[in-house]
Amino acid sequence: MVFIPKYRRKVLYGELRRSLGEVLRTLAAQKECRVEEGLLMPDHVHMLISIPPKYAVAQVIGYIKGKSAIHIARTYMERKRNFVGMHFWARGYFVSTVGRDEQVIREYITKQEAEDRRLEQLQLLPLPPWAAHELNPPALPGDTVSGPLGHRATARGGGGPP
Repeated sequence: MVFIPKYRRKVLYGELRRSLGEVLRTLAAQKECRVEEGLLMPDHVHMLISIPPKYAVAQVIGYIKGKSAIHIARTYMERKRNFVGMHFWARGYFVSTVGRDEQVIREYITKQEAEDRRLEQLQLLPLPPWAAHELNPPALPGDTVSGPLGHRATARGGGGPP
């Protein structure tokens, strides 16, 4: 499963990052679940979690996100009560079942941080002139595009007039 902080802010670092993993594991255990693999990135959480069939996935994720948000508010935002309007996690999540490809998913989670760092480094490099078109790919038929003066038009296929 993957979920993110509100507005995908990069807030999962430092002391919060060190303690949040244990908090998520404890909350999962309270629902008889087990975090098999997990990784806290600055702007999202990856977890491979084992959920017993008696619990709905949405129920477990809602519990983990809700209780961890309260913990974060109490511990790091110095809020002791009245959590109305306090939202740490964004609405929604991504979840997928795991079958034969469990090892692939475990490997993906454990290597995700190194891969993100590698991609960030690539973004810092200047692009050669021949690669500039990748940032502005040609419009496909039916795409709405803006011209140099802000005029909007619909791209057409075939190269000729309609």
